[in-house]
Amino acid sequence: MAQTTVPDITVEELLAELGALEDPKAREINEKHGDDHGVNLGKLRGIAKRLKTQHPLALELWRTGSTPARLLALLICRPKAFDLDELDAMLREARIPKVHDWLVNYVVKKSPHVEELRVVWFSDTDPIVASAGWALTTERVAKHPDGLDLDELLTIIEAQMKDAPDRLQWAMNNTLAQIGISHPEYRARAIDIGERLEVLKDYPTPPNCTSPFAPIWIAEIVRRQDAQ
Repeated sequence: MAQTTVPDITVEELLAELGALEDPKAREINEKHGDDHGVNLGKLRGIAKRLKTQHPLALELWRTGSTPARLLALLICRPKAFDLDELDAMLREARIPKVHDWLVNYVVKKSPHVEELRVVWFSDTDPIVASAGWALTTERVAKHPDGLDLDELLTIIEAQMKDAPDRLQWAMNNTLAQIGISHPEYRARAIDIGERLEVLKDYPTPPNCTSPFAPIWIAEIVRRQDAQ
């Protein structure tokens, strides 16, 4: 692979540096969540901080297909430099959960194409792609709900969430909870849907953490807001 235009650095050298951070125990934990690497993300962020924004280098790192390299790419890229088709192609390639999550949250949400992509992905037949559309919808529910049909979103969730694949189900559940948290007029319906579907009701939740079960999640966040 050709050298990048960044002085004194090549993609091969960065891949070697990332490889040296591989920890078998971290990989074992990550693989339980569908991620295929054992790199400490704090140390990976340290590399990104050193490199700063390097969009051409980010493109080369992404093209390697390596998960650590792609995570690094997402930290040093320039989100607004990607056009709509590039982001769509990247999202469809991003099958690893952490890459998918960082791409949506660190890059797509900062893109001028975010709403167009939300609409395209929301109804995609690929559940992993659709989960990105739902993640962006959750963001809109919380921050920019004007123009969203919240009744229709709840109807779709009510009909489809129970049997949705895991990652899509998780994203739809986030939207359900956010509707209940951010929009009091829909809170009772959101809680009712959650109670009837029982999605994530038995999800193992560490002490001092809030359950992702929507009725509990909604009630706890609203309680905190009311206490402020």
